[in-house]
Amino acid sequence: MRPRWSIVSGSGPLVATAIHDGHELRNEVAELLALPEKDRLREEDPFTGAWTQVAPTQIIAHRSRFELDLNRPRPKAVYRRPEDAWGLQIWKQEPPATLVERSLAAYDEFYHEVGQLLSRIQGGCGRFVVLDLHTYNHRREGPEGAAADPEKNPEVNLGTGSMDRNFWAPLVDRFIRDLRSFDFLGRHLDVRENVKFQGGHFASWVHTTYPRAGCDLAIEFKKFFMNEWTGELDAEQHQAILRALQSTVPGILEELANIGRATSG
Repeated sequence: MRPRWSIVSGSGPLVATAIHDGHELRNEVAELLALPEKDRLREEDPFTGAWTQVAPTQIIAHRSRFELDLNRPRPKAVYRRPEDAWGLQIWKQEPPATLVERSLAAYDEFYHEVGQLLSRIQGGCGRFVVLDLHTYNHRREGPEGAAADPEKNPEVNLGTGSMDRNFWAPLVDRFIRDLRSFDFLGRHLDVRENVKFQGGHFASWVHTTYPRAGCDLAIEFKKFFMNEWTGELDAEQHQAILRALQSTVPGILEELANIGRATSG
């Protein structure tokens, strides 16, 4: 089995994360899990790891969020009850405390390791931006059911709820503008802010730990690029999303530099 996560430490202030990409489970979790694999996969964020190529520094989780959810506060990082996980029956029986403790030890290790990485980037670059990549389901009525209302479910939801929005406004607004203007296979993406999600715990941790130094853009792509019930990928759209993200990088770096000049003058 691979490590619980992998980190590629590159140069510059741009980081990309896929902390819900993982699908693997350690043996003691797999043996106790009641949730069928297909249901687990449906709630994970498959294929997001490939998008981290957008940044020189990349963080990809390989363990399933059903073992350990790195995007929730520590007390809620191990799902216990159906209400913790979309009403799903997760466990065959209550997980023992030792299992939970081992999962939370990994949680602590992840945040410690990522904290060291981001602190090094802050020390070298002053400020940094995290592209915090996720996906979300929009066909919860079943494979043949109606899709969720597009008015309330944008193709791209940018969560900025935990950041100092006024301070980071030039960068956030530029990111939204550049992503909307990208030629996405002959059309433009529906990109909106804080409609479906406002960002999870990881974003909040970045903003609390690195105030005005770390900007976490919590980016949720609706699963329009895949079949969320079968897991089948539309490779053309998946690759187009990567190109769309890549198109925002020059603007991110430009606005980050502008913020640096404005605050140092």
